Amino acid sequence: MEPSSRAEYTARVRELPASERPRERLRDHGPDALTTAELLAIILRTGSASQDVLALASGLLHRHRGLGGLARLSFADLVREKGIGEAKAAELKAAFQLALRLNALQPEERPFVHSPADVHAILGGELELLDQEHLRVLLLNSRNQLMAVREVYKGNVRSSLVRASEVFREAVRQNAPSIIVVHNHPSGDPTPSADDVVLTKALAEAGALLDIELLDHIVIGEKRYASMKQLGLGFPK
Repeated sequence: MEPSSRAEYTARVRELPASERPRERLRDHGPDALTTAELLAIILRTGSASQDVLALASGLLHRHRGLGGLARLSFADLVREKGIGEAKAAELKAAFQLALRLNALQPEERPFVHSPADVHAILGGELELLDQEHLRVLLLNSRNQLMAVREVYKGNVRSSLVRASEVFREAVRQNAPSIIVVHNHPSGDPTPSADDVVLTKALAEAGALLDIELLDHIVIGEKRYASMKQLGLGFPK
């Protein structure tokens, strides 16, 4: 290989082993499973002639003492970094600015959840398209305002597999007084199964012990949903 062609070579994420590709790991396991370097690598997309994109991302974070230091660099400073041209610098500055704007959202801009229909409006359009079961948890404040949405399980949402500690972990960490659990039925039929009832009962009991109220368990189907609370399934009478 001639030196000129070697200099033009750029390592891409798709050339890494499948188990190491940040984009695929995010798709399969969610963004929480990725390190900061892996998330940064997704934004950068490609490495340089001398290092792959993960090494480039890790090097940037190391030299600038983490994400905060990197975010404080000017556009010109970023362009001077080896492996970062104007396109990558622009993408990084845009990502950092979006993060700042998201963080600056006022509490009143976060949606309120007062009914199963509100839950369906937030998650229904996405969950009804998935070909596997996903279980997500909505964290609510004392005014039933959405604090966050966390995905807890993907694949088989079964009472024998779902652990209450995982479902309530983020609520405990963020001191959320109540949660709503949501999962989808890829079949399109939102009718709760016997296993859904068992799971709801277990989560309601765990929430009572933790002093975190399980407000509802919503099952999402194709253009439809079922509220376990409204149906009186799994909740104390």
